[in-house]
Amino acid sequence: MAEWLYEEGIGEARAALIEHGRLVEALVERDGDAARAGAVMQGRLIATLIPRKRGIVRLLSGEEALLEPIPPKLAEGATVLVEILREAIAEEGRPKRAKARVAAPGIKPHPGPSLLQRIRATGVPVIPCPAHEEDRLEAHGWSELMEEAMRGEVGTEAAALRLYLTPAMLLIDVDGSLPPAQLGPKGAKLAAQTIRRMGLTGSVGIDLPTMNNRDERMIAAAQIDKYLPLPFERTAVNGFGFLQIIRRRERANLIELLRESPVATAALALLRRAERHGQGGPATMTAAPAVIDHLRQRAHWIDTLSRRRGGAVTLRADAALAISAGHVA
Repeated sequence: MAEWLYEEGIGEARAALIEHGRLVEALVERDGDAARAGAVMQGRLIATLIPRKRGIVRLLSGEEALLEPIPPKLAEGATVLVEILREAIAEEGRPKRAKARVAAPGIKPHPGPSLLQRIRATGVPVIPCPAHEEDRLEAHGWSELMEEAMRGEVGTEAAALRLYLTPAMLLIDVDGSLPPAQLGPKGAKLAAQTIRRMGLTGSVGIDLPTMNNRDERMIAAAQIDKYLPLPFERTAVNGFGFLQIIRRRERANLIELLRESPVATAALALLRRAERHGQGGPATMTAAPAVIDHLRQRAHWIDTLSRRRGGAVTLRADAALAISAGHVA
């Protein structure tokens, strides 16, 4: 039995896939004008990076995207209809532009599917979760998962993961107090579950403990195949306990999304708590000055919260609070 829990929040939409009572996949889509994967949009070639292979197009929205390949007859300055294959992704020091290709003949411009459209397309039942009802996302560990993604730490002393973002790949280090023959399979299972829960895509490296023989390594690799749904490709576990997984990359993973702006992440989490706080009516949101400034610059969020609560919302800055320590009264 599986179902999607869907929440149309303020500033972002949230979805959680629940299977047999467990949260196995979490998706977040923040409001914004960036091109979504699957969109077909008009653009103009503004620069050629590698002749016939790679260039930059500027979309009508002003956003830039990498175009690969460049059609032979397309000159700089010419307009072109492109399909967005991968959304723009924030990366420390070098943000990645969206990636595009020339749209197939006959296709008309259209936006990429929203989060709600994507989960509906899976065929799994979608259950709306309005704020006036019980918090079903939280009941399945939503906040705990968000904290794990922000910290990059998952698990217990027996078997734990540390997750590191790098420009080349996402690395998962498996550690714990169990003997290698037990830690290998347990760590591989936890890594596979975490990859799915956080939407980790692209190239993912998993550093398991060094195991004694090939049979132990095969047992560990089998846990990846069991708990990570296709499609993906992977290597075998080598003698040093390392394997690599490749998954199709269309958008930022949960870690990248939440860490892109910790202030925005804290503000949106506070809005979620405020929407569900008490029985509605007036409310006061208290948070670190940076979080309050972020909210004040987005007055439409506060207006929406006031309408949903049926009362005025007051913002109060407290310099003694950490960014994530906001509260509602």
